[in-house]
Amino acid sequence: MIRPGLRRPALRARRLRRDAGFLAVGVPLHLALVPVWSWAATFTAKTGHWIPALQVAAVLVLFGAPLLTAVQRVRHRALLGVDVAPAEADPAPWSWAVAARQVSRRLSSAQTWRRVGYHLLLGPLLAVAELLVLAAAVAGLAAATAYGWAWAVPAPARRGWLGYATQVPCYTLAGLLLLAALPWLAGATARGESRAAAALLGPSRSQRLQRRVEHLAESRTGLIEAVDAERRRIERDLHDGTQQRLVSLAVNLGLVLATTPDLPAGARTALTEAHLEAKHAITELNDLVRGLHPAVLEDRGLDAALSGLAARLPLPVRLRVDLDERVPPRVESVAYFVVSEALANVTKHSEATRTEVTVEQVGSVLRVNVTDDGLGGADPSAGTGLSGLAGRVGSVDGSFHVSSPVGGPTTVTAELPCAR
Repeated sequence: MIRPGLRRPALRARRLRRDAGFLAVGVPLHLALVPVWSWAATFTAKTGHWIPALQVAAVLVLFGAPLLTAVQRVRHRALLGVDVAPAEADPAPWSWAVAARQVSRRLSSAQTWRRVGYHLLLGPLLAVAELLVLAAAVAGLAAATAYGWAWAVPAPARRGWLGYATQVPCYTLAGLLLLAALPWLAGATARGESRAAAALLGPSRSQRLQRRVEHLAESRTGLIEAVDAERRRIERDLHDGTQQRLVSLAVNLGLVLATTPDLPAGARTALTEAHLEAKHAITELNDLVRGLHPAVLEDRGLDAALSGLAARLPLPVRLRVDLDERVPPRVESVAYFVVSEALANVTKHSEATRTEVTVEQVGSVLRVNVTDDGLGGADPSAGTGLSGLAGRVGSVDGSFHVSSPVGGPTTVTAELPCAR
């Protein structure tokens, strides 16, 4: 265990060893392609034929760059703990067709040429910087131990050295200063390399944004599916548990009222009120269950669920559902609640005499349209249930639009992507 007083020097020494090892390993990797273009230059100078030299060098560079990139990623991860993310996604199972597509795509990709530029042009410059830092370490150590080197020289030669008394202390002081600055030099060089590797070997900014968007889309889809599953679980629990208990309670109260005609007036009144309250509670619970997730929607699909919804409405509803096949459950749920909320608004606010609901699948889009002949004037920005519907439609990357001029008619349109 490191004592608190020695913790910071020990950490600096450990960090210096890590950075120095990182730079030392980087020198041969950054100089790996130097023999290729050196050979190409020598071959061209001797023969005067630059085309075959350029072709061979290009093939070696293009095939060597991915290997060097992979090694550089391992180097950054193992020695610095920095993860340089790969620019490309995981490749598909190998085949000649897949290999041909990958070669064509990589040759036309800006990422490939950034990677080649890193290894071919920037690599030698980084190797020079690494060698300078390592040379500074060796020079600083040699200068700091100048007294030891001087005493290793035979005494007659040391006495004959005119500047021995003044130069050796200067060497020692310069060496100590260089060793003191070495952690900063090594750390700055390592950080600069990491940033260059992340910019040129890792994904571009557009690729990072695209991956972030894909990750967020997958996370949101998983969250929506989890919420729908939880809603269905609550619906089943209410339907199979609480609702059945209330039904049993209402039946028992009805039996008591029917089989005991000699009850006192006060008791009969209380039981009658309890019986009515139980029936009202069952009705409200049914409405709540249907509002959470109607069982018919999961069992028989959107057409049957909307038919039951339209049948309970106190005004005529013309319903048309045209689906090639069942859409994903989360899209079914959103479409059902769009129609349910729109019809609830028609009943409460529009004073309409009739309404029309159309649900049709156009390609990979489910289009929901609810129209009524009411008073109009609906405003989604006023904080009504329509604003909540817009958010719910947006949760599945759908579009939501309301057209409701004063005097009517009102049209609510939702387009929901339903590709699986």
